[in-house]
Amino acid sequence: MAYDEELADRIRLHIKPGPELSERKMFGGLAFLIGGNMAVAASGQGGLLVRVDPKDSDELLEFDFVESMVMGGRDVTGWLRVTPEAADDDAVLREWVDRGVGYARSLPPKKKK
Repeated sequence: MAYDEELADRIRLHIKPGPELSERKMFGGLAFLIGGNMAVAASGQGGLLVRVDPKDSDELLEFDFVESMVMGGRDVTGWLRVTPEAADDDAVLREWVDRGVGYARSLPPKKKK
């Protein structure tokens, strides 16, 4: 499954453009990076992937529409999946995009190779 291009366009509306923002196709989806750090992605499996502070993951998993991101059969700490149905709601999308972007901005920028 390819990522949802409409969702990617909606994510763009919520992220302020700037020199630190970039987009990259990754893992069958479209990732939005801040300073080289992934913040959010329109997932190739549907819905939204969000990078969060790992210490907040358990608390955020209490939302009915949030689940752990699984890669290689293992949960990936600090990454959560928001269901496509929840991401359809603009207020929910904005909240989770802001959360991912805020966390990515708190990280040191990655050096360009």
